[in-house]
Amino acid sequence: MRARQPRPLTRRAFCGGLAALPAAWAEATADDAPSPAQLFHRDPPPITSAAQALDVMDFEPLARAALPPAHFGYLATGVDDDRTVARNHEAFSHYEIRAHRFADLSRFDTSCVVFGTRWPLPLYLSAVSGMRAFHPEAELAVARAARTRSLQLMLSTGASTAPEQVAEARGAPLWQQLYPTDDWQVTEAIVRRAETMGSTAIALTVDGAAEPRVNETLKRAMLADSRECTACHVNNRHDMWLKAPLLAGLDVSRVTRLRPPSVTPEFLDRLRKLVRGRLLIKGIVTGEDAATALEHGADALVVSNHGGRNEETLRATIDSLPEVVAAVRGRAPVFIDGGFRRGTDIFKALALGAAGVGIGRPQAWGLAAFGQPGVEAVIDIYARELGVIMRQAGTPTVASITAAQVVRAAG
Repeated sequence: MRARQPRPLTRRAFCGGLAALPAAWAEATADDAPSPAQLFHRDPPPITSAAQALDVMDFEPLARAALPPAHFGYLATGVDDDRTVARNHEAFSHYEIRAHRFADLSRFDTSCVVFGTRWPLPLYLSAVSGMRAFHPEAELAVARAARTRSLQLMLSTGASTAPEQVAEARGAPLWQQLYPTDDWQVTEAIVRRAETMGSTAIALTVDGAAEPRVNETLKRAMLADSRECTACHVNNRHDMWLKAPLLAGLDVSRVTRLRPPSVTPEFLDRLRKLVRGRLLIKGIVTGEDAATALEHGADALVVSNHGGRNEETLRATIDSLPEVVAAVRGRAPVFIDGGFRRGTDIFKALALGAAGVGIGRPQAWGLAAFGQPGVEAVIDIYARELGVIMRQAGTPTVASITAAQVVRAAG
């Protein structure tokens, strides 16, 4: 019998979801697909403690090695070819930083003020689904890391730990991310519970219009994972409203989607009347949507494409940031997430007008690899790298970082 010749690597194959899967999962893919071993992936570095990691990307292969296939696939997946996931990261090369040599750096400060509260870094931990899929201590480990580093924590609607426990572990008010579902009574109950336990902001996610999503990387990983994951999913189902502690005790019998079929300006008006604290709109990538959100009561915006998980537009969030900032015209803070892997990435976002940067996957990589110390190490790496580039750019404070420090790369 003639041996099957390997299929040539194409741009689609190289950039697609297979690149995220380890070689051991090859047998779960189609016969004519290239083996993941043929595709680039980063092997776990030979480190045994979080403190040994040199950059946040060191934690990604460690997480892959530590997690069951479907759990890592869920964390890694984008949509279709995963190109928007890759573009979020790659697009930082579109911007270059102008170094400045003659500056007084004797008084140096990476802190900033957000909504009247001083943050030690222009960084926060964004909402990341149910963290028990990545570590037994789940959101509690993340909250404790946020507490030791004094970082703001945005908690997912799908968090695998009750919000009251997370708030206690953090020791400070949370921001509650909101999937409103398609049942307004459930929306009201989520907001009221979050505010009762002290959340100072509700962050409505608006980038989930396409359901069901075509998450090919996740589906490939699931083929390699034969477990019946009842520890994570009620009756092995994946509907968030059936398992999230935030929704425990609510009547979710009428819920069929995490997002209403129509998120209109009228919906924003209705939510604005419901939310007593600050209302953040997460998932804004255009100037016109930014203007609409502000006109209908948003206190802040988050430039986000859900880390490339909900869309395959091939437009990076860092490339979307300037037009959103221009549309806002200083009327509200603009935050951003998606693809931030270096302190230089944070610097570029600040220079382009962001008030702060959210990180998602990296905190989960650190959690999966080492628990709370892993999350703390991820934060510390960002802090160190941001401090280095601020000094190189001659910017002793976050407030001194302006558009003059970055230029669009040629070509």
